[in-house]
Amino acid sequence: MKLGIGIGWRPEIADAVEALPGVDWVEAVAENLCADHLPDSLVRLRERGVTVVPHGVSLGLGGADRPDPVRLAGLAARAELLGAPLVTEHIAFVRAGGPPTASPVLEAGHLLPVPRTWDALDVLCENVRVAQDSLPVPLALENIAALISWPGEEMTEGQFLAELVERTGVRLLIDVANLHTNHVNRGEDPATALDELPVEAVAYVHVAGGVEKDGVWHDTHAHPVTGPVLDVLSELRSRVDPPGVLLERDDDFPPAEELAGELTAIRGTLASTAAGPRPARQRTARATEPSTRAAGARERTGLAQTALLSALVAGAPAPAGFDRRRLGVQSRALAAKRADVIAKIAPELPEILGDGYRDSFLAYARNRPMSAGYRRDALGFAEHLLVTGRPADGAARRRLTRWWQERAAPRPPRRSTRLVRAARSALLGR
Repeated sequence: MKLGIGIGWRPEIADAVEALPGVDWVEAVAENLCADHLPDSLVRLRERGVTVVPHGVSLGLGGADRPDPVRLAGLAARAELLGAPLVTEHIAFVRAGGPPTASPVLEAGHLLPVPRTWDALDVLCENVRVAQDSLPVPLALENIAALISWPGEEMTEGQFLAELVERTGVRLLIDVANLHTNHVNRGEDPATALDELPVEAVAYVHVAGGVEKDGVWHDTHAHPVTGPVLDVLSELRSRVDPPGVLLERDDDFPPAEELAGELTAIRGTLASTAAGPRPARQRTARATEPSTRAAGARERTGLAQTALLSALVAGAPAPAGFDRRRLGVQSRALAAKRADVIAKIAPELPEILGDGYRDSFLAYARNRPMSAGYRRDALGFAEHLLVTGRPADGAARRRLTRWWQERAAPRPPRRSTRLVRAARSALLGR
């Protein structure tokens, strides 16, 4: 299916997206949509014939657990509500732990890379098949950006994606900004990845902005698209004419004319490059056959991912083989994202706490990993402040108490809550 040129639909820029000329389609974050009701802006776009694709962020298909049937049903419902031609998700894990690992469930609140190993591939392929069987339309999966590399990887990114497509028939959503990010952060050549992956499986392409700081590229989706990212788009276009290309922006939204300018730059990049002949791809030889490794692959993957996530969000020691400095960068990035998301979904908290909000939340996050999503995280943060007698200002503390009561319980947390939290901390080994 030919999608054309699109832009990520976000509530903050809904009016601008509707007014932008030459937008053929939009993509909406699936988890931000109700399963039975669409925002008026998306209704109007659909009435105009604009295709809307739901983009999931919480399935965690690269995780050790099988896909959650409830999350899959929700994604399917949104695809049907939108009349979407396909749905998309990520090659990532977003949570780890639980009974198989004898540890608490931990939520990353972010997309984390899976190791490019045969074990991880076996688990991912099985999870993808489960998802494909549960969805009413085709599935496409996105390559992610990463600050960290797993030790002992057995494949390149292109080889990993090629094996995934070969074994499942899944389509690919290629994010050229993520390829650039991995070039800066992990030394991986985007051109090599594009040569190795099956570009004929590309469903569409993401283009997004980021920023480099202290030698690390941060895929922010909050900065303009850079020349190097457009260069990777040109590299991809020289290999295939992608069915669709979409501009992503998730924060610090610019004026509509700047978005229009970025779309124009994308169109120009596509128009200035033509697809040429491609060299034949070679399949990667695996050391052992799937049948000999399948047993225990989930357990091994789960233990490895839990160890990594525990180091990133719960203060556990760094697993062997990881770059400790990069783990520190990733850990701080996860905590900062938590603070930013909480400020968006619970804007009353930074209003009540003022300039002290961010430092207070980051101090809270250092010892308290997220385990049940951002809304529960916001309540947990407020509970922590109240049981420790904060904020010091009485009026602010009363406002915070009322906020908590309206969302959690008629009475503010007291000594019993403090004891429960102490018990949780003991179980988590903190």
